[in-house]
Amino acid sequence: MVTLYLMKVAESKEKVAIESLDPKAFIIIKNARVNNLKGVDVAIPRNKLVVITGLSGSGKSSLAFDTLFAEGQRMYVESLSSYARQFLGRMEKPDVEYIKGVSPAIAIQQKVNTRNPRSTVGTTTEIYDYLKLLFSRVGKTYSPVSGEEVKRHTVSDVVDYMFGLGDGTRLMLTCPLRIAEDRTLAQELELLLQKGYTRILVDGEVAFVEELVGQKKLPKGEYEILIDRAVIQTGDEDLQFRLADSVQTAFFEGHGDCKVIAPELGVQTFSDRFELDAISFEVPSVNFFSFNNPYGACKTCEGFGSVLGIDPDLVFPDKSLSVYEGAIAPWRGETMSKWLKPLLKSGIEFDFPIHRPYEELDDWHKEVLWKGNRYFKGLDAFFEELSSRTHQIQYRVLLSRFRGRTTCPDCRGTRLRKDAAYVKVGGRSIIDAVLLPIDEALVFFQELQLSEADEKVARRLLKEIISRLSYMVQVGLGYLTLNRLTSSLSGGEFQRIKLATSLGSALVGSMYILDEPSIGLHPRDTDRLIEVLKSLRDLGNTVIVVEHEEKVMRAADELIDIGPDAGAHGGQLMFQGSLEQLLAQGHTHTARYLNGDAKIDSGRSPRRPTHFLQIRGAREHNLKQVDAKIPLGCLTVVTGVSGSGKSTLIKKILYPALAKQLGLVQEEIGKFDRLEDDVDEITQVEFVDQNPIGKSSRSNPVTYVKAYDPIRALYAEQSMAKQRGYKPAFFSFNVDGGRCEACQGEGTVTVEMQFMADIHLTCEACKGKRFKQEILDVTYKDKTIADVLAMTIDEAMEFFADKTAIINRLQPLQEVGLGYIGMGQSSNTLSGGEAQRVKLAAYLNKPTGKAKDHILFIFDEPTTGLHMHDINKLLFSLNALIEQGHSVLIIEHNTEVIKSADWVLDLGPEGGHGGGHLVFQGTVADLKKEKDNYTARYLRESI
Repeated sequence: MVTLYLMKVAESKEKVAIESLDPKAFIIIKNARVNNLKGVDVAIPRNKLVVITGLSGSGKSSLAFDTLFAEGQRMYVESLSSYARQFLGRMEKPDVEYIKGVSPAIAIQQKVNTRNPRSTVGTTTEIYDYLKLLFSRVGKTYSPVSGEEVKRHTVSDVVDYMFGLGDGTRLMLTCPLRIAEDRTLAQELELLLQKGYTRILVDGEVAFVEELVGQKKLPKGEYEILIDRAVIQTGDEDLQFRLADSVQTAFFEGHGDCKVIAPELGVQTFSDRFELDAISFEVPSVNFFSFNNPYGACKTCEGFGSVLGIDPDLVFPDKSLSVYEGAIAPWRGETMSKWLKPLLKSGIEFDFPIHRPYEELDDWHKEVLWKGNRYFKGLDAFFEELSSRTHQIQYRVLLSRFRGRTTCPDCRGTRLRKDAAYVKVGGRSIIDAVLLPIDEALVFFQELQLSEADEKVARRLLKEIISRLSYMVQVGLGYLTLNRLTSSLSGGEFQRIKLATSLGSALVGSMYILDEPSIGLHPRDTDRLIEVLKSLRDLGNTVIVVEHEEKVMRAADELIDIGPDAGAHGGQLMFQGSLEQLLAQGHTHTARYLNGDAKIDSGRSPRRPTHFLQIRGAREHNLKQVDAKIPLGCLTVVTGVSGSGKSTLIKKILYPALAKQLGLVQEEIGKFDRLEDDVDEITQVEFVDQNPIGKSSRSNPVTYVKAYDPIRALYAEQSMAKQRGYKPAFFSFNVDGGRCEACQGEGTVTVEMQFMADIHLTCEACKGKRFKQEILDVTYKDKTIADVLAMTIDEAMEFFADKTAIINRLQPLQEVGLGYIGMGQSSNTLSGGEAQRVKLAAYLNKPTGKAKDHILFIFDEPTTGLHMHDINKLLFSLNALIEQGHSVLIIEHNTEVIKSADWVLDLGPEGGHGGGHLVFQGTVADLKKEKDNYTARYLRESI
């Protein structure tokens, strides 16, 4: 068995054990040395759920992505023709002796790799492609005027009608005489004669064309061409073919119109034009429902879903005020109050409550404020007048104060042309379908009733739509809509969308490698995710997950633990086997935490809050008038199931509202009433997200925390540097002077290949060291500046142990668990969680400043990418910020972090429409006592 070579056995035995394994049953990696891996040998069983775990920076991703996935991709590219390979650039072989038994590899990572403003959840999952087909094939168009279905008649419809009149029925087939613009009626009749038509109807009376042509004065009336006359005989095929030809001719000559006149039964009109109620409708097609196509895109917003218009939230900034108290912002002040006075004076005439707060007004009252009436001119008229006077700068400035991005009124933000809403399936348009939460959309399509003919056409499409929507619900994304922009998703949400798409494609015999798919998931939703991973495995795939979540580890068929520590102290295979074997072995960090021998403990009793910040009336997205209390000087955790409204409350409302109040940044603020209580206590707000720490490829953690400044100064003080007149700037790779000019201090040169991927080659001038040779002549303790940049943070801490200025700047990086990262490691190689912790370290580095400075730090899932052992370090750092006199607010699902909080806000009870309520706020001790609460249940389980 595979566990033979995992025990501490001799090298020779290990070699025999691995090479005796069958590549059909195992994916065998021999002597992997990528990044910090130290000759790792591992055999991963096929068609199993395998979890790779270990401390942050121990080498998990190096094994899973940089070794296994990279080799899978390289082997695929090598299998292509030489012509195709030239367009894919050069893919280097990972530093490994060999890898056997590699399956086709699919990597699903956290990065949201699209910023396309037109990309949505529907297009990313391909569900929208099936919806377009469904609505274009079986959709019925309904007139917005009468609500009747719009139909176009075919030749078959007319022939079927005629033969349905019964045997012996005498009838005439006619069509209107259409007179061309450049011809007279007489000329048109002459032309008819030449075409071979002999009879015509004038006001229903039959006349001969030849006789009319000779007349000087033609009779007035309605002219119709008599196309054919017949007596119906059921079963007469020749008559059927003749009448079909005649109907086609009638539609052609009548420009889409024809009549069947049966003297005994009356007149029936037919049209092959797609119109009703004097409106001509477009025939549904796939492009008709495509917002990425000029034909289908909304004409108002050009397919973007939003327009620049008057923002009601800027017009009514404080909804607790009444109209009398100045709720209407543009009508305040002496000049513009002339618009308000008629309303205040005449409000009683039409029962308008001028003293009632705006938030309590009925929809009718709010509409009156915009539309106006005979007593006063409304806001629409006001802004229209401002727009007409924009040649004067004061009116342009005034107008700009109330402009903002608003949802397009024509397409409701769906980006589709307005008349796409007229096409419906099961009573709903495609616009309705994409605006439904995915879990509700699934129910709609499962219960959809179609006619027998439509069901045959739609069967395969509905199967695909229902299958993919089901997987979206299973991975915990039922609260999203198909219209949601992909660029607005978190990394975890995007990864789960890709996972659901992979499930929808139902591949077999593949190797799926996932990077922490549990990120952003409440423990309740993690259970669903595990079921999805198992179903992916049961299809016949090998599922390899890099993960720290305890639930996922316990569900794994096989566990691989990399360690023992991070960076240079990691990169070894500590254990491989089942969960029971790991718990029995017990000597790795993972085993100790799973056994309960080690615990995450903040080591302090909960703080008792005395000052609070209050958010009143939050109602953005799915929030339902939430009033939330956030204590100051405490560690507060905001939690709740996925889609319950956490990010909306904190990222869309609290942060931008505070930032605007403090004059820091201008961001769009979600709908809420006001901030109350001890708002003035906060002097600054910092949102620490997982975005990269620098846009430049030369940016790195050491420059970000300002540790590189004292290092450059130290090298400039060396005797050789002084002799040569080198200043600290000469030891910088960001400015001219000492850096290698061939690569601009990058260490690599990018070769742009037309029509191919760019190739990054090590700079030949400096051999990747970034500096000129004369700069590298300067050493400190026999190490050049390039050697220092090649060190890890931990190694640099030892090397500069006697340099307080450098140690003080580097220590926070070590404290937040980033001792393993390289000093000169490019910032764009850091994961989201690592980038976030670098920012945290930078804040820990900052001097506390004035005694009265009080910063509110907001963190978005800081445990991303952290092993349980590292969460202790994170909590220590967060508490250090609070000890400096600041407040910390975290959006988090990790039960260990929730247990360490002083105050918890729990949103729910469900996601999407079922969420948006504040189900609990208070201490952890009180939360544990809650009965029907998901978070409370998982907290009790984890104790």
